[in-house]
Amino acid sequence: MSKHLKRLAAPRIWKIPRKEYTFAPKPSPGPHPTKRSLPLLIILRDVLHVGDNRREIKKIIAERSIKIDGRVITDAKFPVGFMDVITVGENNYRALYDVNGRITLVGISQDNAQWKLVRIEDKQVLKGGKIQLNLHDGRNILLNENKYKTGDVLKINIPSQEITGHYPLAEGSIAMIIGGKHRGQLAHIKEYHITKSPKENIVTFEEGFETTKRNVFVVGIGKPEVTIPEVSAI
Repeated sequence: MSKHLKRLAAPRIWKIPRKEYTFAPKPSPGPHPTKRSLPLLIILRDVLHVGDNRREIKKIIAERSIKIDGRVITDAKFPVGFMDVITVGENNYRALYDVNGRITLVGISQDNAQWKLVRIEDKQVLKGGKIQLNLHDGRNILLNENKYKTGDVLKINIPSQEITGHYPLAEGSIAMIIGGKHRGQLAHIKEYHITKSPKENIVTFEEGFETTKRNVFVVGIGKPEVTIPEVSAI
């Protein structure tokens, strides 16, 4: 597997100049896939502008002042993905999609930096009857009760992973589209269709379109729980 990535081949969700340089840093293996993440180096250098080049960014990271979801990160290529909380010194940001479908950073308060939203990708029953929730950012949470469904979103404290909220994939919830041509758009769930076949389940929205379940990330009930990117977002 190649350790290099040309800028012209970089995912469309990256906010980088395509023709200024030949190569871009390739994300390390981590909680988010390459097509849905942005290397920490690009976030610090090209988005937040805390350093001018790779050498300066590596020095800043080595000072252990950069945190992702409350954990100190020392890998310059660490993959930062949707809903991750980035802390740079005393400033906090949440990674979301903008209306153009690209990863952007939204400034948040210290209180909002203490939690994040995570989607349940699948579940497993472990020995002893415990339920393991496998989440979109690579996390696993063990529960004694099977009370959440696949596709639901949980609000958790970070880094403790204590569950403090639950947003179901159901009528009345508001979601952000994280894939397809509507990526970055907010929409209100009208109906959730479960198909009894190999085909993916479909979610229909009041805004007049539909998409597959994997492209839907619930962000609240009635109104978004997170601050939504605006034109002025980073």
